[in-house]
Amino acid sequence: MTPTQLPPLRDVIAEHGLAAKKGLGQHFLLDLNLTRKIARLTGAAKGDHILEIGPGPGGLTRALLETEADLTTIERDARIAPILEDLAAAYPGQLSMVETDALAYDEQKIVDQRTTYIASNLPYNISTELLVKWLTVTPRWWQRMVLMFQREVADRILAAPGSKTYGRLSVIAQAASRPSLGFHLPARAFTPPPKVDSSVVVFDTLEVDPIRIAALEKVTAAAFGQRRKMIRASLKPLFGEAVLKDALDHIGLEETLRAETLSVDQFLQLADALMAARKA
Repeated sequence: MTPTQLPPLRDVIAEHGLAAKKGLGQHFLLDLNLTRKIARLTGAAKGDHILEIGPGPGGLTRALLETEADLTTIERDARIAPILEDLAAAYPGQLSMVETDALAYDEQKIVDQRTTYIASNLPYNISTELLVKWLTVTPRWWQRMVLMFQREVADRILAAPGSKTYGRLSVIAQAASRPSLGFHLPARAFTPPPKVDSSVVVFDTLEVDPIRIAALEKVTAAAFGQRRKMIRASLKPLFGEAVLKDALDHIGLEETLRAETLSVDQFLQLADALMAARKA
């Protein structure tokens, strides 16, 4: 079989009885114009390596294979295996498959010296958890991620301080990468259509200090866990009054500020200062 002999995606779904499983958060993207648009955003080319989570019937998979990069798919739904085997036959030597749970899988097993990208129409029920996993991983093995989210999640990732959607995910994403909006997709672009629209977000890698990011995770969890409280009240139970006061004084932050008003840089400074004050 050659790429031009591959059947239409709707025929693939019908042949394999591939109804999307709600429990796996599946919503299939079948428009090859849209999947090619996602593939182009990766910037991947021959000699590179792409990791795709949840390939489903293979719409995005086909577009990623067209880049001529090597592709590894991670899929826990056993029904997908025969579809991927057909794609592997159409693109000899280019596609590798791993049948497992992406949340539990250690991607370091398949990463080598090639430049690695991640591209995925993420299962909605694990999208945020997977994102945080990749943003906080060390050593940093990915160069760029092009990921699909529910639009409300994308809005949180890209939110600015002071906005209603600004929160812990915004801070971690913007501290650990350079996120930007790719494009929006209406619900009708998917089969079956979800209840909300979706967005593609591009994440360019940043070199991160794992200790610093771990500290940032703790600080933001406490600060945004009670987002309407002043940082004095939200952080005091975690660090104690003396440590918190030393840290705030060191970086010149008012203890009456609320988490939603602090910039990403201020959160990083606060995390650094709290860790230093705790060690003192």
